[in-house]
Parts: sequence; C-alpha cells; structure tokens
Amino acid sequence: MKNITNQPVSRVAVFPGTFDPFTKGHMDLVQRALIFFDKVIIAILDNSKKSTLFTVNERKELIAKALNDLSGRIEIDSFSGLLVEYLKTRKTQIVIRGLRAISDFDYEAQMAIMNRNLSPEVETFFLMSREEYSYISSSLVRQVALLGGDVHKFVAPSVAEAMDKKKVAIGKE
Repeated sequence: MKNITNQPVSRVAVFPGTFDPFTKGHMDLVQRALIFFDKVIIAILDNSKKSTLFTVNERKELIAKALNDLSGRIEIDSFSGLLVEYLKTRKTQIVIRGLRAISDFDYEAQMAIMNRNLSPEVETFFLMSREEYSYISSSLVRQVALLGGDVHKFVAPSVAEAMDKKKVAIGKE
C-alpha cells in the first residue's frame, strides 16, 4: 500500500494502554484491529506514578498467553513518556483506541487532538467496543478481583488465574 506521495505506508498500529489487567474487551479490540492492520503493537505504558496490580513484565507475559494464537501478528512492548515519541521509535503514526461509551469519547478525542498537535502525522483510529464488553474496564475488573469476586468472564483464563494468585499474595501481606 502506498500513500498519495507514492511512499510505502506502514500498516502497523500501536494499541497503547496500562492493561492492568488485559481484559476480553482489549482482546477483542486487538483482534478487530488486525482486520485493518498487518500488525498491532500492544504498548504497555510503564507509569511509575500509577499503582498497578501486575508489573510490566507480568503484563507482557499475560497478554502473550491471552493472544497466543495471534503471536505472528502482534508484538508486546512497553514504553514510558510521550506516546508520539514512542510512535517515532516504532516508525508508525497509527494509534488504536477503544471506546466503550460516549463518556470515553471526550477524553479520547482530547488525547487524539493533543497527539496530533505534538506530531501532526499521528492518526488515531477509534474502535467501538462490542456491547458485551462495553461495561468492562481494567480498574473495575481489578476492584472485583480484590473484593473477592469472580473475574473469569471478563479476562482470559490465564489472566484470571494470575489475578487469583495475586489476590492470595496480597491477602497474606
């Protein structure tokens, strides 16, 4: 594929997020993004100011297990700092973002506009969540797990198992 200047176009998209934990909603967005893009880089934001249940390396492993069947078309990476700078290092300008509800759009649109102001070539593609995932967020899943609820219907089996182990470890502290 080439753009209007007859230059090759990268069909690699970056799906950034904290992914703590990686949910079935995230899985669905990656699978659907692969309809339009050759490769999706799942870029885990390493934000030391944010309290997370899993380390970056644990999240990488959990995502890899959850998406094992897509291993040839995805890459799992991490970054810190500005997303636009990370995009430059990966030689792409495509960002994938999911929208669960209208309330997500306001925040996501602001981020997309800021990214474009920082780097005019950046394009953000919004994918609407499927209805069955529209209420799932990582923070809600984390809260349900930490309060003793069953999260198996919201995350891949390997993620649910890791959350169960983490819950036990937290409870012993």
